[in-house]
Amino acid sequence: MKIVLFVVLGILALCAFLVLIALCKTLLTPAKHSLWEPKKDPEREMEYAKKLAKMVQFETVSYKGKDRADHFREFHKILEKEFPLVHEKLEKTEIDGALLFKWEGKAHDKPIVLMGHQDVVPAEGKWEHEPFSGDIVDGKIWGRGTADTKCSVMAFLQAAEELLKEGYEPGQDIYLSSSNTEEVGGDGCPKIVAELKRRGVKPFIVNDEGGSVVTEPMAGLKGNFAMIGVLEKGQGNLKIIARSSGGHSSYPPKNSPIVRLSRFVTDFTKHYPMKSKMNLQAREMFANMAPYGPFWMRLLFGNIWLFKPLLVALMPSISSQAAALLRTTIAPTMQTGSDGCNVLPQEATLTLNLRYIPHQNMEESNEIIKKLAAKYDLEVELIDAHPACEPVSSKSEAFGIVESVIDEVFPGLPKIPYVMTGGTDARFYQEICDACIRFSPVVYGPAQMKGMHGLNENLDTYSLPLAVDYYKALIRKI
Repeated sequence: MKIVLFVVLGILALCAFLVLIALCKTLLTPAKHSLWEPKKDPEREMEYAKKLAKMVQFETVSYKGKDRADHFREFHKILEKEFPLVHEKLEKTEIDGALLFKWEGKAHDKPIVLMGHQDVVPAEGKWEHEPFSGDIVDGKIWGRGTADTKCSVMAFLQAAEELLKEGYEPGQDIYLSSSNTEEVGGDGCPKIVAELKRRGVKPFIVNDEGGSVVTEPMAGLKGNFAMIGVLEKGQGNLKIIARSSGGHSSYPPKNSPIVRLSRFVTDFTKHYPMKSKMNLQAREMFANMAPYGPFWMRLLFGNIWLFKPLLVALMPSISSQAAALLRTTIAPTMQTGSDGCNVLPQEATLTLNLRYIPHQNMEESNEIIKKLAAKYDLEVELIDAHPACEPVSSKSEAFGIVESVIDEVFPGLPKIPYVMTGGTDARFYQEICDACIRFSPVVYGPAQMKGMHGLNENLDTYSLPLAVDYYKALIRKI
């Protein structure tokens, strides 16, 4: 008994000593502050906002399984008018509504791809400004696509337009890529990648959407931060099917299809089957954020070497966003059942959307769902899926170049490697590029984050000159 007590006291003393070290380290490390604030350039803002407005006013919604290539070709006429030098001097390839421009450089060994998508999601509900109005009011431009991501397409086309006007010749080949099916996971970007692969092009950097300049990206963080996406989770859709012989609802059995589906959902909700783990990218993200946060954040995230087990255990229950950074997520999204109020369904279904984390990727996560479903006599049908992407090292040359460009255009802006829980077209480039970096050089505050795929999508006009300058600086840097 005395030996056990001695061991317990020794462990407690060691823990207290380690916490004391972490506390001293935190107190002795100066807190940092995000110093960057946007500077206004009204003349350029208005010039670019008017161009973006014309792009927004042309509705470019993409629909799963619907071919709108001819519709997008009409949209391309706006781009031809707004960016004449790009269309005159660059080699243009159009593939079923997707666009690829090649700007030949002095060298060809480290080409870069700047990309954003033309298509947008549907605009439903009542908006403050009509969703395809392109209204420029109170320092904002309003409408579907202003933030996601016609702003990026406008900015890199404008950057090329201005450099061409100067007579600039890039040091490396520059490709401007824009698919028309990103929002539905369609074949626009894969066709562009297939064309580049056919040409033998292996990009040094692909710069797509994903991260951005985010205002207060996490509770406790004040100011603006460059969230640079280095890892994109995978995604899968599974249909869970419950079958029976049906029957009348006046004598319901104990295990009807909907009951079994409900028990299945209750099971994985109460006893979450996916493993939480803080991978390298998440650790870097939290460690880089820590110095800019309040004391508790600097203590916990600044000493991950000590507090990682505690954080991994507690974060999923504190925040759904934090949970998504640590594990494969499971989201029930669609249901079907009987067509009659008094009829038991012969078949009921539930659709799950999974976002795969690398440490428990597509195959393993799907197998966990299948085993759990089997407990309730449920079938699992794979609708579609793709695994998590390979991460970009924050120590790589490509990442360092992007960091240096951010320093040049956004002086004083903290740079944070970012784990993306959503999906982008950049994943299709993984086949031919080792550095697919997700970063849109625009500012997303709370209003922009709320409007993404929602009501009242908008963008502050001061973001537009910054975005153009970012792409110009990146082209010059290469």
